[in-house]
Amino acid sequence: MAWTGLLVGLAFGIILQRGRVCFNSAFRDVLLFKDNYLWKLGFLAVGLQMITVLFVAQMGWIKIAPPTLNLFGNIVGAYVFGLGMVLAGGCASGVTYRSGEGMTTAMIAAVFYGIGAMAMRGGVFSPIRTWASQFNVSVDANSSVYLDKVGPTLATVLNINPWIPAVILAAVLLWYTLGTKTTERKTKFNWKVAAVSLAILSPIAWITSEAAGRNYGFGITGGWVSIFDSYISNQPLRWDGFEIIGIIIGALIASLLAKEFKLRMPKNPKTYLVVMIGGTMMGAGASLAGGCNIGHFLAGLPTLAISSIIASVFLILGNWTMAYILYRK
Repeated sequence: MAWTGLLVGLAFGIILQRGRVCFNSAFRDVLLFKDNYLWKLGFLAVGLQMITVLFVAQMGWIKIAPPTLNLFGNIVGAYVFGLGMVLAGGCASGVTYRSGEGMTTAMIAAVFYGIGAMAMRGGVFSPIRTWASQFNVSVDANSSVYLDKVGPTLATVLNINPWIPAVILAAVLLWYTLGTKTTERKTKFNWKVAAVSLAILSPIAWITSEAAGRNYGFGITGGWVSIFDSYISNQPLRWDGFEIIGIIIGALIASLLAKEFKLRMPKNPKTYLVVMIGGTMMGAGASLAGGCNIGHFLAGLPTLAISSIIASVFLILGNWTMAYILYRK
């Protein structure tokens, strides 16, 4: 069933490309330009998923597996990731789908994203991850919607039904995103359509991924690691590896149909070196943090995982730090 990741990835890539969904831009632009278009897209998708993902879990179709809490990894890794995505010119999903559009800097950043993740998981940076693993925190589930042992969530910490914080926070996010002024931006899928599309696709990702033995929703980091494992060690491609291939193909198809595909190279070749550094930082940071902007922000926040809340805050702070350093003028 791992091949179902390809189908999910195809749809994911089309949504990302049509909606111009890049969380590097979402976080950066709200700071530098007061442009909240992609920012609100992300938070609307998160709020809607709090309901859609919990619903399919309540129906017994999946078991939610909130990421393990690791304060060192979630803070340091996410912050490094945030710094790196500004240098790379895109977040984990951004450089992946833009590779399908023909952007050569995104292709290079994506490859080095995988290299950075591999280096943290079993390479030169792995002693850091091994040392940090001693601080992992898991708790016993307090609801049948979860796996037996999970990373702490708002529901498990407060020992309340997961629907209570999910409905409250979803309502707050819906009020904020739909009830406040949104800056304008021209995209093929407007921000509401893209967010709703992601919220519909998300539980499908959870269901198909769990059927393949993965127990999670959208992801990028593990997918790139799976591709490298398949190439280097001849291991079978996992669900998230197929998902990465699907994202690239989906973005390619969408950009070709819209006549937006074009091989693009930077005017200054030094840009390739910058995105190599940024991609490596993203991959290493995501691996240490236990997830990237997709694994923690888009897929983790809807589970109300404490680790994803902390990681999301610090990857945004890392993004803002590097954006301020590079673009403050």
